[in-house]
Amino acid sequence: MKQSQIAEIDILIRARYPILYIVSWEEERVEQAIWDIARERNKKLFVWSSSMGMVQRHAAQRPEEEQLGPEAARRPARKQVDERSRDPLVALGQVLDYVEPAIFVMRDLHPYLSDAGVARKLRDVASAIKASYKTVVLISPTMKLPFELQKDITVIDFDLPDVTDLEKLLDARIQELKQSGNIEIHVDPQAKERILAAARGLTLNEAENVFAKTLVMARKLTDEEIPIILSEKEQAIRKTGMLEYYHPQEQFEDVGGLDLLKSWLLKRTSAFGERAKEFGLPSPRGVLLLGVQGCGKSLCAKAVATLWRLPLLRLDVGRVFSDLVGSSERNVREAIKVAESVAPCILWVDEIEKAFAGTQSSAFSDAGTSARVFGTFLTWLQEKEAPVFVIATANNIHLLPPELLRKGRLDDIFFVDLPTRAERVTVFAIHIRRRGRDPAKFDFDKLAAASEGFSGAEIEQAVISALFDVFEAKGDLTTGAVLNSIGSTVPLSTTMKEDIDGLREWAEGRARRASAEASEPVPAMGGRRIEL
Repeated sequence: MKQSQIAEIDILIRARYPILYIVSWEEERVEQAIWDIARERNKKLFVWSSSMGMVQRHAAQRPEEEQLGPEAARRPARKQVDERSRDPLVALGQVLDYVEPAIFVMRDLHPYLSDAGVARKLRDVASAIKASYKTVVLISPTMKLPFELQKDITVIDFDLPDVTDLEKLLDARIQELKQSGNIEIHVDPQAKERILAAARGLTLNEAENVFAKTLVMARKLTDEEIPIILSEKEQAIRKTGMLEYYHPQEQFEDVGGLDLLKSWLLKRTSAFGERAKEFGLPSPRGVLLLGVQGCGKSLCAKAVATLWRLPLLRLDVGRVFSDLVGSSERNVREAIKVAESVAPCILWVDEIEKAFAGTQSSAFSDAGTSARVFGTFLTWLQEKEAPVFVIATANNIHLLPPELLRKGRLDDIFFVDLPTRAERVTVFAIHIRRRGRDPAKFDFDKLAAASEGFSGAEIEQAVISALFDVFEAKGDLTTGAVLNSIGSTVPLSTTMKEDIDGLREWAEGRARRASAEASEPVPAMGGRRIEL
């Protein structure tokens, strides 16, 4: 928990801000922070909910919870229920009538704020208690603020637990299990940092559950247990409409070629840890992969998630746009907030040029919605502090808004060209091995020569097509079968030669090459001859 946030709440209470609105899922953690402030300032604390009414909180924590420190949920013993004050209007009336210094916490009042009577009563409360030592604190997981209350309420976003909070909680759970005597826990100190990083973005309750589950299941904490932690994050992501959680199976070795890009990514494998932060390294911001379709851009996004052991989130920009005015901007902000809550993570924006194409004419085509959504995304790229690594892929540079290419928003731009002859050999070997065949039985020199101008995706399809052919003929995959499949394929690089040449011309001097060796010129239509 950031002390700066608690200090800010304390200052606002002392400055007699009448109504605070704290946005958080963690009612008990926020309430505990306010309870500490109330005790420090000799104020009484009352807590309201629609189920319990307005009741006073007393120092009634359980002794064992006090030993666990601030990370434990400290629940006051509230057995009493004030039926009359379950009505929010009655509860707000009690706030007005109370004369002693006090803080009034109101849980989940947001559904009632659309009621004109409740909104009016809150305005009356805000005006009346400014000269008193009373403060009203609204706690809700979402911000729902009527227009008429915007000048009377101060909104605070309460951050999720930081690494320190999570470490205290994890240590407490380990100590509990050790004291039980039934389970022997082995903790790898080097893996502990990565596990805590994987747990960032969870609430304390979620983290406590998954830590207990991991320790009981595995009885150890190593890198092998990280997927269990990440599975808890998936639950939060699945509930959003704009983000998809990917379970990448691709390994970094599955990416054929692209040696310069792979080297760049490998150097940043440990850049999200505490050691890198202490060394003075900033978290990597992201990368734009520009190039020919089917040459491994999306595959890289999936493979790097496996390499870095980070969650991979795909932003579906199509779902961001909504028919309701203002909803699209709110959707992209919500998607960004979810991504930051599970950070460190990788945010993959596939074919970004299609998502934000036409922003220049947005004022005429969609009343400026695309431009506003794009502006929100750009501002976040520029200002973001959360360790969210953005991988954006694009096939057509001419549809990309120039603002996206400016340095500072992403770390670098890589141009992914058609695979070179040597890279084609590697790609063939990967796909033949993946289909259960021995690569040593194939003539890769012939395959690489015949597939000049083919993308990695087209090479994969050539192997698959050859498998269908030999399966029907009741034979097995051979070099000749793959060559026949290649011969019946006209690659995209041939039919769209002018576009690819233009893309290469643009990338020269403007983007870094993903491969050390330049690819061959795209062959002209009909200029390829294959000898079987």
